[in-house]
Amino acid sequence: MIAPADLEHCRAVIRTGSLSFHAASKLLPSSVRDPALALYAFCRLADDEVDEGTAKGAAVIALQERLDLAYAGTPQNAPEDRAFAAIIEQFDMPRALPEALLEGLAWDAVERRYHTLSDVREYSSRVASAVGAMMCVLMRVRDADALARACDLGVAMQLTNIARDVGEDARAGRIYLPLDWLEQEGMNVPDFFDAPEATPEVRRMVKRLLAEARRLYIRSEAGISALPVGARTGIFAARYIYDGIGGALRRNKHDSINFRARTTKAQKIKLIGKAGVRAAATIALPRSPVIFAKPLPEVAFLVDAAADNRVTTPTRMDGLMEVMAELRAREQNQRTLQGLAAE
Repeated sequence: MIAPADLEHCRAVIRTGSLSFHAASKLLPSSVRDPALALYAFCRLADDEVDEGTAKGAAVIALQERLDLAYAGTPQNAPEDRAFAAIIEQFDMPRALPEALLEGLAWDAVERRYHTLSDVREYSSRVASAVGAMMCVLMRVRDADALARACDLGVAMQLTNIARDVGEDARAGRIYLPLDWLEQEGMNVPDFFDAPEATPEVRRMVKRLLAEARRLYIRSEAGISALPVGARTGIFAARYIYDGIGGALRRNKHDSINFRARTTKAQKIKLIGKAGVRAAATIALPRSPVIFAKPLPEVAFLVDAAADNRVTTPTRMDGLMEVMAELRAREQNQRTLQGLAAE
């Protein structure tokens, strides 16, 4: 079980660092909310270490070591690590899920870019759907169809994040839009970085990204009826609040260069009310046949890792080891150059 002091620390991290999740988490039953807060605190820590630090490669390498310690039952002496180790033991968390998240963070550290929408979904499956699959594990849901819909929701949320942050990312020298979309619009990355503007071409790409997110939000709803009754309002709320960010972008004519879309407190309250109505309806209505749709190809490995009918426990170790080897080589080269410069 998570130590009370560690749990309180995780609550504080989410309260200040992830307003949308904090709002939705209040609607989860405590049996799910408390481990979910601990999970998100660890994931938030991992994301911040890579996204905000100056030594991104070293941060990912350190996170892999922290993950190894947590799975060995000897976590680093930090509240997030101790809480995550408790979750691993209590819920039998498949290691492939946090490893997928780590792989996505490593892709960030090597500044990987994505040529197609499928490539962007591959990235989203790691940094977002892996968390959705871990949330299912915390709810004791190991049904493959429900996991597939949870992964749909994760990809949709990440696509929304990418659409919202196009300008912020460009000013930081990052891009997550599919590169073939830029080619179709007659754009190139260096020119866009030099002068990011809300041109008709950029707005069209944001619109396309939000359309794909909307499709997956709708698909994800079918899986919520497979979750514990007490958790459904919270998950619907997360779905609507994140989709509300897309709505704000649409109202601003898809300008995510000069405008950072968000949902207001009043909008969150309204969306939470809508979530409660939808959750109540799932009790009376039969499951949608959409729940039995195949998972996106890009998230299938997560479903295989967490599903209760799995024969083995697959991992993504090959892909993870490859990108980690690249990071370590970069770090070694950097140290060598620093040493030569100091001589």
